[in-house]
Amino acid sequence: MKLTTNISFPGLGIDAFSVDKVAFSIGPLSIRWYALMITMGIVMAFVYAGWRGKKNEGVVFDDIIDIGLWTVLLGVLGARLYYVLTTLDDYDYSNIIKVFAIWEGGLAIYGGIIGGCIGIVIACLIKKIKWQKAFDMIGPGVMLAQAIGRWGNFFNGEAYGYPIAEQTKYYFFNTEHLLNSGEGTFFHTMRMGVSHFNQPIYTYYHPTFFYECVWNLVGFGLINLFYKHKKFDGQIALMYFGWYGFGRMLIEGFRTDSLYVPGTTIRISQLLGLVCFVVSVIWIATMYLLPVIRRRLGLAEPCVATEAAAEQTEENDVSADTESVAESVEGAETTQEINAECEENENGTAD
Repeated sequence: MKLTTNISFPGLGIDAFSVDKVAFSIGPLSIRWYALMITMGIVMAFVYAGWRGKKNEGVVFDDIIDIGLWTVLLGVLGARLYYVLTTLDDYDYSNIIKVFAIWEGGLAIYGGIIGGCIGIVIACLIKKIKWQKAFDMIGPGVMLAQAIGRWGNFFNGEAYGYPIAEQTKYYFFNTEHLLNSGEGTFFHTMRMGVSHFNQPIYTYYHPTFFYECVWNLVGFGLINLFYKHKKFDGQIALMYFGWYGFGRMLIEGFRTDSLYVPGTTIRISQLLGLVCFVVSVIWIATMYLLPVIRRRLGLAEPCVATEAAAEQTEENDVSADTESVAESVEGAETTQEINAECEENENGTAD
């Protein structure tokens, strides 16, 4: 049986068409579109990090590969464990194979971000690279990977939201809202028809995968425009966390497959999105305002390029030491030459 999904976007003039979850098969092995989209996203994130690392952060590509391997490995592991820990009441994980069966689906993006961040820090400590720089060069690439990966949800016919009729549901934390979604509204135009196993399309939903894809692409573009104007290492990463967190907090309220804080009706992604947004905004504002506050209080401002100056001083010291050694060697050679001439003169006089 083919794993097909019927999809339509009547508001955009796109009639129903069928999408197969399987891209192609090699013997008994079926390669799904979801896996291809995730892989493509990872590759694009690698390429972006390599370009940014060389252009802006002074990190060589070999080190980026090492950082990437740690990031991908712990990112996938974190995404799966996060999903498992938040769905213990819904699925049977008594078989250890089920815990790691990522080919059956079940990856949570926030778990992937947490695991990936741990991987970056570990790799940077090993390679002696400033981890804030690594976060900056990797963050926008992750955003691009997320935008691409969401199309895996499209091919699976999943990650869509509440039905769209004359009104549609929206949840902001514990509060339910009914939004107008009748003809002429944005939601009515964007509605997506979905049915599985070649059944007729009767219901239309929010294409939340598409909302998030567009949000990430816009953020990716804006952050790249700002990149060369960053004031401190880590700022680009904070902008990524803030942008993604704010968008995910809003979009999550339309979804029907949310994970919840155990024992509550609070959506985990909304809560974490809010935390990421608030922390990022406060952190960035503090880094910008702190020099102003220090000046007004008459306190000495710390040098912005302290580390760079320290490195330059160290290089100068090494150069000075090298020059001193060279001069000493030259002096020694000169002394030896003079002594040799004196000996020759003495020998000549003796003869």
